[in-house]
Amino acid sequence: MLPLPGDQFAIGIDGRERIRWHAGDNAPRPFFFPLIGPSGLSLTRMGHPGAPNHDHHRSIWFAHHKVLGIDFWSDSGDAVIRQHQWLAMEDGEDDARMAVLLYWYDGHDPQPLIKQEMIASIAPASDDGLFVEIQTSLTSTSDSLELSQTNFGLLAVRVAKPISAVFGDGILTGATGQQTESNLFGKPSAWMDYSGSIMPGITEGITYFDHPTNPGFPSKWHVRDDGWMGASICRDSNIMLSSETPTTFRYLLHAHANHVVPTDANQIAAEFHRSKSLAVVQSDKPHHAAAIRREM
Repeated sequence: MLPLPGDQFAIGIDGRERIRWHAGDNAPRPFFFPLIGPSGLSLTRMGHPGAPNHDHHRSIWFAHHKVLGIDFWSDSGDAVIRQHQWLAMEDGEDDARMAVLLYWYDGHDPQPLIKQEMIASIAPASDDGLFVEIQTSLTSTSDSLELSQTNFGLLAVRVAKPISAVFGDGILTGATGQQTESNLFGKPSAWMDYSGSIMPGITEGITYFDHPTNPGFPSKWHVRDDGWMGASICRDSNIMLSSETPTTFRYLLHAHANHVVPTDANQIAAEFHRSKSLAVVQSDKPHHAAAIRREM
């Protein structure tokens, strides 16, 4: 794990960078980019290949369209998400882990509306693939706060141009076996996959897994043939955040070689579903303020 200028943080495996966290103030909200697949090419991209008004699509990012009616999704308003503090950074033999505290501001009040703890675990997968486990907890700074009904939010993924269906030969596949936007948009699924030719003769993709502890599991999905997918946590109804108890969401991204194999994806999903959640705890090591551990 390598801290870099501009509030960036590179995470590598065996000396090769595989994913990078961006938290600088030059963008309205933090994001991960790139996500490097087995071929060495990024499986995600910045922005929409054909729509200049979609710069808010930043690879892998958190956002929500309606927070008390405030747009935290697009770049057209004043609302921003800012990294407030690093909580922990760890290198390990099995994975690398990072935790940060993010604040959601409406752009007018200096006090945040939401405090967001984000923990990520990055681990190698078979065939030089990559697992990116993302756990995030949202806490209202007032007694309660409403995330209103919308298709947009909370965690979104914009795939690389050549593995989208419109701009390349990519295929969207859900856990039900259905494929394409028309069959998957707004439908519940335990996971969603986008796979295609990242370069001629080389197929790779990303499988995005939901977790059964998430509100509304299995999520209904906002997916597009033009190259993005997101689990819509408020697709059908509002979610109320509390100041007393954080609302936690767990997701797993699998950057893999070849087209998705549903039986393999279902096995990974089952293992993810059985896994314990992550937590930031007091470190027992000298000069380490905090550590990231699995719950017992």
